[in-house]
Amino acid sequence: MSACSCAKVLWIIIFFIICLVCILKLYRYSRNDEPENATSLDVELWLEQNAFSKYKNLFKNKGISQLSQCGQVDNLPELPAPDEQRLQKAAVLLQQRLVLRQWLVKYSIQHYYPRLLALEVISLEDVYWLEDSKAQQVFNKDFPQWSAARQALPINKQHLDTLKADLWSEVVKSSNHQDAWTWGGMLVVSVSIAGLVTLAAMTQPSLAPEAKHSLLQYVTGKYLMPSNCKVVFHWPDPYPVGQTVCFIIHFFQRNGQPYPICDTDHLSIDVSEGTRKMAIITELGSPTDPNSANMAKVKFMVRHAGEYIITVMVGSQHVTGSPFTRSFTAGPVDAQRTAVLRYCSTVICTANVAHIIYVEPRDEYSNVCNFISTEDPTQGFTVNITQLGSRSPEVNPDNTGEQFMVNLEYDWQSLKLHFQIKFFYEGCYHATICYRNIELHNGDFDIIVLNSIDATLVHRNVASKNHNVCYEAKLLGINMERLIKPKKIICYVSPKQLIIKEMILKFIPKRLYTFRLCPSTKFHFLSENSTKGENTGGSFLIDDGCQPKIELTSKERNVIAATFTHFLLKNMGGSETFRDKQDFFYHEVRKYHQKHYHEKLSMKVNREKLLESSIKATKNYSVSDWCRNFEITFQGEQGVDWGGVRREWFELICSQLFDSRFGLFKSFYEGQQSLVHPTSHRPAHLKLRHFEFAGRIVAKCLYESALGGSYRQLVRARFTRSFLAQVIGLRVHYKYFEQDDPDLYLTKIKYLCENDIDNIDTELYFVEEEYDTGGQLLKTVELIPNGAKIKVTNISKHRYLDALAQFRLATSVRDEVDAFLKGLNELIPDNLLSIFDENELELLLCGTGHYSITDFKANHVINGNSVEFRRVVGWFWATVSNFTQEEMARLLQFTTGCSQLPPGGFKELSPRFQITAAPTFGNLPTAHTCFNQLCLPDYDSYEQFEKCLLLAISEGTEGFGMV
Repeated sequence: MSACSCAKVLWIIIFFIICLVCILKLYRYSRNDEPENATSLDVELWLEQNAFSKYKNLFKNKGISQLSQCGQVDNLPELPAPDEQRLQKAAVLLQQRLVLRQWLVKYSIQHYYPRLLALEVISLEDVYWLEDSKAQQVFNKDFPQWSAARQALPINKQHLDTLKADLWSEVVKSSNHQDAWTWGGMLVVSVSIAGLVTLAAMTQPSLAPEAKHSLLQYVTGKYLMPSNCKVVFHWPDPYPVGQTVCFIIHFFQRNGQPYPICDTDHLSIDVSEGTRKMAIITELGSPTDPNSANMAKVKFMVRHAGEYIITVMVGSQHVTGSPFTRSFTAGPVDAQRTAVLRYCSTVICTANVAHIIYVEPRDEYSNVCNFISTEDPTQGFTVNITQLGSRSPEVNPDNTGEQFMVNLEYDWQSLKLHFQIKFFYEGCYHATICYRNIELHNGDFDIIVLNSIDATLVHRNVASKNHNVCYEAKLLGINMERLIKPKKIICYVSPKQLIIKEMILKFIPKRLYTFRLCPSTKFHFLSENSTKGENTGGSFLIDDGCQPKIELTSKERNVIAATFTHFLLKNMGGSETFRDKQDFFYHEVRKYHQKHYHEKLSMKVNREKLLESSIKATKNYSVSDWCRNFEITFQGEQGVDWGGVRREWFELICSQLFDSRFGLFKSFYEGQQSLVHPTSHRPAHLKLRHFEFAGRIVAKCLYESALGGSYRQLVRARFTRSFLAQVIGLRVHYKYFEQDDPDLYLTKIKYLCENDIDNIDTELYFVEEEYDTGGQLLKTVELIPNGAKIKVTNISKHRYLDALAQFRLATSVRDEVDAFLKGLNELIPDNLLSIFDENELELLLCGTGHYSITDFKANHVINGNSVEFRRVVGWFWATVSNFTQEEMARLLQFTTGCSQLPPGGFKELSPRFQITAAPTFGNLPTAHTCFNQLCLPDYDSYEQFEKCLLLAISEGTEGFGMV
């Protein structure tokens, strides 16, 4: 048969196919009662309805031409953060409507869809609550079909989610099928196919399936063919982390010639490791090298070891080999990241009994190091031990035969180092574990070695139910000032506190000092020569950071310290790291309430009077009731509480309790980002019972979090550090003003600390004046007895500042704090909370939250414009883009003093988050929490900058080490 005859036959076949498709299209269009078909026209209409008309071109360039695509649109960094949030909400609503319509199609009742929308039935969840009387009016004779369809809906949330996912898949498939043919598209495709068939009969080329290229391109093969593209990786597999890697994509046409890649070719690249997505830099071609026009360079920084999935797509098609898998292994050992596991600041050993310390080698990005069989993992690790309380304090590790013995091994299965230390004599030592002469992150600790008799005594004391154990000692000095004559005292050690008492007339005990048994109470062992000839045993300091330091000496020093340490470790699970303490806390809370069942408890509240109705509903609740799973119902609202309503109630109730505008808590300065503190000057209708209820809500959140999974609840609040300190039983001092009340700190506290007030003409006494809102003096309070007559001097100014802090932050709200703690401790024992410091308690209560990098980039201030600083700022954003949520929380804690953002995100920080150039080079970044200011020095490289930033935010948030 000739070529012309073939063409004629094919033309006739194509003509009949086109006619058939047109008839089917017309029939389907006539049967379609819903105007929301996935066409570009409907996309434009949807954008107009949601006030997104200005983004029509953006959607077009992104290839979003179907409503089903709009229902799952995400990752549009070009949009401002507010518009991106509105877009996400509109997309969720659209997806719900399309799923509802597809469900109606399934039961052939889709023509009632517009009438259901009029009744505000827009999702499958709304179907549950449509009353039969209203449904009867809508469906009339088809009501049995509606009833049967509704009965078929699953009542289990998991099954309902599965059904919605299946329906959404059908929506997407249906949309793709419907959009395969459009009126204009059919005409173009028909002509193209006809022309190609004719050319096929004449020239016999293979036809390309794509419909977006011209006929000439098909014939000549001059169009981008993803299957011809090649990806070249410029690093071996596997490869160590810590470096910027680069791979190159070479683009080719169908005919094998290079293809000049550009922005309109819809190139998309995704690099991910598990749920973590990497920030990448893509460079298309080269403006100076024409030979590189068909290449794209992709660069990214790898910090986390693991398997990475690299996806390279052109439009909707993968290039050859995509997705790729590349492995990255841990880098070399880094001393700052390598840590002692289950760390304790004081280790208790028994003479002639080996004690094992575990160390986990990690690289500078906290990846666990993997060694090859030819390596010696122990190489470079050393233990330096110094004996305390001896006139020859330095113990030579190379000649340890008579003092102690150290054996170092590596476990290839657990990937951990085992330091086995055996002491032959009792005493106090200080140990430092180093790697290549650099001290490990937490490799600094004291070691108390007891003889076998004392070790047995200590263990018996700790295990005994009678903890009234006392030891004789002498008080040598107070606050680094030696007493003229040492005073005989008695030390009582219990699971909660260490009490120092003086015996009057040898039988009447008088309490002198009480130290809480918590990590903030430290023992410092002194050498013998510090006792000035006293031969009464070893001497030591006790310091909790709040009270005056006291110096003691006792023959039972080691036993006292060992007993204290054993109680402390028992109270916090045997480790001082936050993760270990958090796991221990959750375990102990579950154990404490193991007799209380977490079964459902229905509770109905009024949204308009949320706080009062919630207090009323829980008025007679026992501890057992508070441990049950609240099933919340808002009066007048229909909804099944599958967890979402309960979470909404927790969020709303926390907002009312801990918002300074409500009146129960206050902020020391104006601004939505300000931290809140209990207040005694509150509206008349707010009583102490409201504080007690607030404590129960916080306790309930902690209990639910201890259960884990979907029950986890965070406390939506921004508490002052001084309030958190009082919750865990610490004494407040003037340094808390820096974060809690920045205005007072800058105008008064800092001024007094930095100046010699004896040379300043000022009349300052140990008093505090209280004013009302109108500025009228209400009363004058003496901070110390007879304080109105005692003038503050340069010597006594720190005592004055501490007394001021004690009054303003603690004494004035003592009743309120006690009421809060009463409610909190009904569910959570106070000894469990005291194992945390203030920063750790905030992370325990509030979690890390969720931080949007897009919001962060849109709401900050840059102070500095030099070329070097702009380079550092670029490194900052590259580093932050790869931060985990916990690292972001640490960055916020370091810069603003709180890990939580205001409800509106970064834009409501006041003042704005500031990034400022620091006039130094290579130092650690610093922060001014008063101004929300992060100061970045200059660095030689990105790697050096990233390491310093991570070190600053992880170490600088401990205590008050910030500028």
